[in-house]
Amino acid sequence: MRRGGSARGGGLPARGGQGPPQRRRTAAAHAPWQRLVGVMSGTSLDGVDCVLASLRGAPPRLDWRLDAHRAAPFPVGLRRRLLAVAEGGPITAGEIAHLHYALGEVYAAAVLELLSEARVAPADLAAVGLSGQTVYHRSAREEPSGGVTLQLGAAAVVAERVRVRVVSDFRAADVAAGGEGAPLVPYADWLLFASRDEGRVVLNVGGIANLTAMPAGARAADVVAFDTGPGNLVLDGLVQFLSGGRETRDDGGARAARGRADDGLVAAALADPFFALAPPRSTGRERFGRAFVERWVADGRARGLSDDDLVASACALTACSVAEAVQRFVAPRLALQAVYVAGGGAHNPALLAALGSRLAPLRVATSAALAVPPECREALAFAVLAHETLAGRPSNLPQVTGAARAAVLGQITGEPRGAA
Repeated sequence: MRRGGSARGGGLPARGGQGPPQRRRTAAAHAPWQRLVGVMSGTSLDGVDCVLASLRGAPPRLDWRLDAHRAAPFPVGLRRRLLAVAEGGPITAGEIAHLHYALGEVYAAAVLELLSEARVAPADLAAVGLSGQTVYHRSAREEPSGGVTLQLGAAAVVAERVRVRVVSDFRAADVAAGGEGAPLVPYADWLLFASRDEGRVVLNVGGIANLTAMPAGARAADVVAFDTGPGNLVLDGLVQFLSGGRETRDDGGARAARGRADDGLVAAALADPFFALAPPRSTGRERFGRAFVERWVADGRARGLSDDDLVASACALTACSVAEAVQRFVAPRLALQAVYVAGGGAHNPALLAALGSRLAPLRVATSAALAVPPECREALAFAVLAHETLAGRPSNLPQVTGAARAAVLGQITGEPRGAA
């Protein structure tokens, strides 16, 4: 995510995953447009991304337009409280409840600010797709009694403040069906970005890195997707640790560019059993949070590494884990030509260079090449998922999450437009 930022409107050209819209004739062209807002806050805990999108059509064709977007940081105190919960610190039920409602207010304010800047009335929206803030996520592989997941952010607060329907709690249905509950964005990636002519990987480097791989002409059943490991989570946590909290990230990849990656430190980290797991797989702060960062620093100091070397090595860990995941689990199955990077990591030149080196001969670009700014991809995906929920269509991919069946995702809160 880029910090701050304002809405950008003007109605970008309608796009579809199969090629330029002026060359396509789809059934969607005769369907009415629906306007939705997607709201995303991820494991990096740096704030809220909101996207205003216009959508029409149904799988496998979806016409879409990215109308505006906005990013805003979390208030410092709220971020500190969320971080404490996500890192497993002791907290009371009352504190969790207060966070749940406080996040709802933050999300609602972000949506209203986006709409105001884009000069769109709430009454013009079909719905808001709300990711919520994941504070605990354990897959069925990690929990003998079955997977569990918890996202905070009261949908009822957003529905009341914005006066619009809200689709939220997307992960629960997939987890209940035996799935990982993540990643869910690959279904939207397929609708938005699949190409007739190019095998693609859409790589999101947020707190956790995850990829969606699609061969040319992909059907939904052809999609391969999973979490590759840490994205910015270790990088950001390391910079925060080393700076005593004065810095929150490696701006522009400057620290990583100055340092030298230690292959031994990276190899030791890649020996974690997670990286050998075949998909479906997902992970989070529970595995790659503060405790991981503290071990990384201790092991790096024992190797005589400087602060910048530690950061450069963390950058290499992200790039190596992505490249190994592609080589081990994707390339043997799909013919690929390009990787498109989204998320905060797309703004880190050092990480992009490392990815380009390790993923060669695949072409590496950012999602801007697909007409989606890197900070918008996940929020746009939640607008798409909400669109599918309103239509009553399943939007998980069982081969991705491990669920026993395709499921309609999310809970709908609030009343349709025009309801008394």
